[in-house]
Amino acid sequence: MKKVRIAGLSILLSATALLTYMYELAHETRVLTHTVKVTSSARKKMNVFFISDVHKRALPQQLIDHLRTRSIDVLIVGGDVAERGVPLERIERNMQMLASIGPLFYIFGNNDKEVGRENIMRVMEKAGATVLVDNTVAIPDHPGWGLCGLQDRTNGQVDLVKAIRSAQGYERLILAVHNPSLIQKIEGQLRPVLSVAGHTHGGQIRFGRWGIQELGCFKENENGAKLISNGYGTTKLPLRLGAKPECHVVEVHY
Repeated sequence: MKKVRIAGLSILLSATALLTYMYELAHETRVLTHTVKVTSSARKKMNVFFISDVHKRALPQQLIDHLRTRSIDVLIVGGDVAERGVPLERIERNMQMLASIGPLFYIFGNNDKEVGRENIMRVMEKAGATVLVDNTVAIPDHPGWGLCGLQDRTNGQVDLVKAIRSAQGYERLILAVHNPSLIQKIEGQLRPVLSVAGHTHGGQIRFGRWGIQELGCFKENENGAKLISNGYGTTKLPLRLGAKPECHVVEVHY
């Protein structure tokens, strides 16, 4: 009986330690840096900050202080700034902190509707952010560059034709979506230099190679590169394992 109690206590302590580790991991702040070289004789650089799937997290001041040292040209929020139960004040604070760094752009994720589309729009307007709904806008201070953003399908029908038409006239494009499955539907027609997406959380909780979603990645391709982020926050459970939280600075040389 004593051995059984000791074994039970050992299992309990191990489980507690694992859950503590998973909770602490889920609340880390990691900024990954990637590089895209558009031409062999690149003379200019554009620093793109990408963050997605913030959900319930509050952005730390340390992150903002770090970004201020990176000369960020454009900030892209790839959806899911919230979910049910997240106070609007927290969303507003997060977005205003990011907007203090530079031009802020936002696309809708699948969970944002849980706090109300109109509420999100008001928050973005107050922060001075540009909301992209299947359209393209010019990237400030980088002539010829456009940013095309597609809303998540849960927020309405995605108008690919509208998005493609809006991208005409730009020499180079960045494509921002929430669900990476949308990249495959449009990248062949737009041929973006950089595509960014979130949504998957990298599986959030993985056991070795096994996960309900693929791990996030940054891959170069014939046009430039594609970034699928593990995301910054968590959903349902505030835990991670094998899929660290992340946000990104992509240095685009052209």
